[in-house]
Amino acid sequence: MTNPIHLDGQSLTINDVVATARDARPVVLADSARPRIDASRAWVDELVARGTPTVYGINTGFGVFANVPIHADQSARLMRNLILSHSAGVGDPLAEEIVRATMVIRANAMAKGFSGVRTLVIETLIEMLNQGVHPIIPAKGSVGASGDLAPLSHLALVMSRDTDDKDEESGEAIYKGERISGKRAMQLAGIPRIELQAKEGLALNNGATVSAAIATLAIADAENLARHAEIATALTLEAIVARSSPFDERIHRAAGHAGQIETAANIRALINGSRLLDSTNKVQDAYSIRCAPQVIGAARDAIAYARKIVNEEINAATDNPLIFLDIDAENKSRSGGNFHGEGVAFAMNLVSMAVAETGNISERRVFRLLSAHLSDGLPMMLVEGGGTNSGLMMAQVTAAALVSDNKTLAHPDSVDSIPTSADQEDHVSMSTNAARHAREIVWNTTRILAIELIAAAQGIDLRLKNLGRGVENLGRGTRELHAQIRQAVPFLDRDRVLAKDIERSVELITNSKLRI
Repeated sequence: MTNPIHLDGQSLTINDVVATARDARPVVLADSARPRIDASRAWVDELVARGTPTVYGINTGFGVFANVPIHADQSARLMRNLILSHSAGVGDPLAEEIVRATMVIRANAMAKGFSGVRTLVIETLIEMLNQGVHPIIPAKGSVGASGDLAPLSHLALVMSRDTDDKDEESGEAIYKGERISGKRAMQLAGIPRIELQAKEGLALNNGATVSAAIATLAIADAENLARHAEIATALTLEAIVARSSPFDERIHRAAGHAGQIETAANIRALINGSRLLDSTNKVQDAYSIRCAPQVIGAARDAIAYARKIVNEEINAATDNPLIFLDIDAENKSRSGGNFHGEGVAFAMNLVSMAVAETGNISERRVFRLLSAHLSDGLPMMLVEGGGTNSGLMMAQVTAAALVSDNKTLAHPDSVDSIPTSADQEDHVSMSTNAARHAREIVWNTTRILAIELIAAAQGIDLRLKNLGRGVENLGRGTRELHAQIRQAVPFLDRDRVLAKDIERSVELITNSKLRI
């Protein structure tokens, strides 16, 4: 197995999750984790055999039924019913990359050794991941406490069974591109489905793991967008013959914000050597131009905070109860609330606002580029022969529509809570909604920035033509980036289908093809 990721419950990184989710990097259970897992499981087996003490979810019911005792001979039925009854999600299936991210994070959580599961449970999940069995998980139906119960139950449905082993109760999965029953998918992959024992169903479906999975991918994409926002800004500076002084290092050192300092430095590096900047008599540029470091930099800081929180979450024990063998008492379990996704919800609300604002200010730069009275002499709609040709008119309209969509999506889901389970679960995080909305905002903003890249490249070509100059007048970085954009999106000399140009520009961003 080539360079697998070793899951030990404490050293998983966001980059590891992305590599597994998107590049199918293999995963193994770390040898160092096995003794902890086995010891924790042994205590659960002893508890079930004795029947005492009373421990939530092991010899009791769940949620509002926490005070209902469960006998040892009902343990397997309790776990199976938990997964069946909680498989209540609705909506389109989550993307395959989200499912993969969910699987690796859930396996890592149980690898910490506080969940009381057999090693077999974790190894089955890992084998599914490595063999490409991807459960169908409906996107909606979780409130982010007691974790992502419904979506994680749909995951557990595929990997587990009871003695009847009914095909219609095995969920669905994608295997080798085909959507089939979970039972059939596991058979084709050669992975035995398991009968869950005491505590194991609860360990599988507790925790805001789907929220964390979506959040992990959203953070990676948001970081990529921040970099491309700087690229788009630098190209727009060239097209609009902006002033370079707002990017002076001294200004940003005086503010002291780390993200702002980084963004300004990145833009300075791209425009270094430009002969277009500072070539007019203008005194100042509009805020969307000269305050770009303050906005993109603030987004960088927000995303960095979210990265810290989510990196902690993907290494957290998040089910309930947890087992601590160092407790000097008969009852070595503690019931708590690590399944509550508030931290992830806050982080995703912050990412949503940061990325939405990155798109918001980008659209304002596009608007300036297309408006002849704001662009220092560029033709209206960035096209020659305006009237017969509409140029990039509708590209800006599309960007405006996406910006408006983002404003609605960025409403903080974490400020909402609807009590569930007969008020036993009386405050929930809505972390899954927060993560889904952040991901959608990332999608929208990718296309807003793609439109700015097109508009800025078009503006540069028209500016150079009007001045009778060549691309050597651009900064060293912007010159190279302009050439790379032009390899994918040709100059707009007359009207054509812009949707294709936008998608080619999107590909430059999502595949990180713009490099200097």
